[in-house]
Amino acid sequence: MEIMKKQYLWALALCGLGHAVSAQDVARYVDPFIGTGAVAQSLSGNNYPGATVPFGMVQLSPDTREAPDWGQASGYDYNDKTIFGFSHTRLSGTGASDFIDILMLPMNENRKESRFTHEKEDAVPGYYRVLLQDDSINAELTATQRVGVHRYTYYNKEKASKVFLDLDHSANKGSWGRRVINAQIRQVGPSAIEGYRIITGWGKLRKIYFYAEFSQPIVASKMMNDNRTHQNIAVVNGTNLKAVFDFGRQDVVECKLAISPVSIENARLNLRTEADGKSFDAIKSQAYEAWNKELGKMQVESGEHEKEIFYTALYHTMIQPNVMSDANGEYMAADYSVRRLPVGQVHYSTFSLWDTFRAAHPLYTMLEPERSTDFVNSMIRQYDYYGYLPIWQLWGQDNYCMIGNHAVPVVVDAILKGLPGIDVDKAYEAVKMSLTTPHLNSPFEVWDQYGYMPEDLQTQSVSITLEQSFDDWCAAQLAKHLNKAKDYEFFMKRSAYYRNLHHPETKFFQPKNSKGEWILPFDPYKYGANGGYPFTEGNGWQYYWYVPQNIPDLIELTGGEDAFCKRLDEFFTSDETSGAKNDNASGFVGLYAHGNEPSHHVAYLYAMAGQPAKTQQLVEHIKRTLYNTSSSGYAGNDDCGEMSAWYVFSALGFYPVNPASGEYVIGSPTVDHAEVMLPGGKKFTIVVKRKGGAGAAYVKSVKLNGHKLDGYVLKHADIMKGGTLEFEMVARPKGKVLNLR
Repeated sequence: MEIMKKQYLWALALCGLGHAVSAQDVARYVDPFIGTGAVAQSLSGNNYPGATVPFGMVQLSPDTREAPDWGQASGYDYNDKTIFGFSHTRLSGTGASDFIDILMLPMNENRKESRFTHEKEDAVPGYYRVLLQDDSINAELTATQRVGVHRYTYYNKEKASKVFLDLDHSANKGSWGRRVINAQIRQVGPSAIEGYRIITGWGKLRKIYFYAEFSQPIVASKMMNDNRTHQNIAVVNGTNLKAVFDFGRQDVVECKLAISPVSIENARLNLRTEADGKSFDAIKSQAYEAWNKELGKMQVESGEHEKEIFYTALYHTMIQPNVMSDANGEYMAADYSVRRLPVGQVHYSTFSLWDTFRAAHPLYTMLEPERSTDFVNSMIRQYDYYGYLPIWQLWGQDNYCMIGNHAVPVVVDAILKGLPGIDVDKAYEAVKMSLTTPHLNSPFEVWDQYGYMPEDLQTQSVSITLEQSFDDWCAAQLAKHLNKAKDYEFFMKRSAYYRNLHHPETKFFQPKNSKGEWILPFDPYKYGANGGYPFTEGNGWQYYWYVPQNIPDLIELTGGEDAFCKRLDEFFTSDETSGAKNDNASGFVGLYAHGNEPSHHVAYLYAMAGQPAKTQQLVEHIKRTLYNTSSSGYAGNDDCGEMSAWYVFSALGFYPVNPASGEYVIGSPTVDHAEVMLPGGKKFTIVVKRKGGAGAAYVKSVKLNGHKLDGYVLKHADIMKGGTLEFEMVARPKGKVLNLR
């Protein structure tokens, strides 16, 4: 069955449940299977197809691996044939796996997995269904923010209906020192269980509490701790806990399982608040409409294929960051104490900031300004206990993965865009201390002494120098905004430290040692990973372009606009293959690697150097060739929606090259028409007039509210006022373009 036909049938099914699908049913264009599994010579996105609501704490989805790892970070791989159960938390699109908490599997026999086929598997936003073949059980999943809801239909009438619960199931225990520290399962009523587990791994010392109610009474139970099995006992404690609950011969067993990072009592409250008295179908319908509400903030018209990619991308940007406070406002603070928020606020976690600061967070400031305020305030709460803003935060704890401190541009951008509800003085304190207090990968005493990161004192030195310079520029803009002249001068000086690693002869950013000597030999094609080399998940070519705060200066360092564009030409057309590529390098256009974030802004640089036709050509080429509607729909890890955010912006016709500048660079729109719903009832409309048919990808002119746009820049402030952006597109470029393979 075609994906779109399948989604249409599910929309009809929702109507048949007595729920009127909204007039603007854009959720029907989402295919949750996009990006869930690689085909030959590809990456996939590391996405998952299961049930969640926008930014929800629960992500209830099948695990097709017994111990998901790097290649199946979300727990699901479209190429697999076995389901081990349905766990309630996971990461979307990341390059490393974690969460994968509280697994349940319906069964008749005492089994721990089941075969399945895609022919008997479906998903729409907020709902997932699969037939477990081995026991002939139809499993359906839906969710609220903090509650996972299961409905199991048992077709074998001759055997008992059972549910297997596994608190030991997790991402691979061989990664990040992962281990379960303690756990408990307790039966607390004829049809209710509760418990918790404390696990450490990529996310450190995570506490996950749960409370679950079944629709049928438990007639027998078996609880296991390692190799010991206990029949019909009330509670079991340990580090390797599993249980089987027998409901007798039932046609249907439903389960509502609420989670909390704070306590079992809060998990029970979450269930009562969000799911008590509601049927499975009502919750399913509610989840679908929650997605329609969020996705409906952008109404686009384009080809059906393009709409499917667009709305699935927008969907993926809204899976995280995740709610991390309970219904009563309590949350687990970074020091493991329990705190309570003021009424109306929400605490969030899952901040993949090295990725998402580039485009996802600028997208949130446009579509989700109130939520963006909560994001920023959540980051500042980490500063209260850690002493610095998040680097990569999971379940309220920082795993310090990746380089720089890219919470800084997120915080600065939110304040400069005027988002209300942020304590600006506290935010500035957090920004300043995060960029001046030495900590892992950020030895600022070295930074201040040398004016760059020497490779013999700090590995990944070139990448850190470039990215830290940008963070310092962001801090300088906030200092200027607050009339802190001395701090402004201090951070602006540091924001130019990238110049100290620019080699005047090779015109590359190259590593130096602490004696000020160039480290030779230098190979701009050789890749680094995450330590032991001057470049992070990339090479000298890919990092050459990372001066988003001052592209005019980078153009000057390169030798002027002509030299800059010639170097860009080489970057996008080179077939050089020397040096083993980093695993994150994928989605190539020449040396450009769209599958990882350091390259994401580079196609837009031509427009800033006087050759916009090449930007338009490349942006259209990347959208057309590196995104699709299959399970391998992304050219690399989606990284908590960052790959998706690039597509959303680029399909609208602009992109935030400097994500904290409040400006966007014009590219080439995919949409024919779009309406962006803004706060206060305002609307920003994009109108695209094409001469030469659907393939007309080159911009002849751009008008904002009837006036010709000056240059290549669209300002965020102009978008938020509402109005109309009008593109006139033609099939032939003005100026030369590249000979792309």
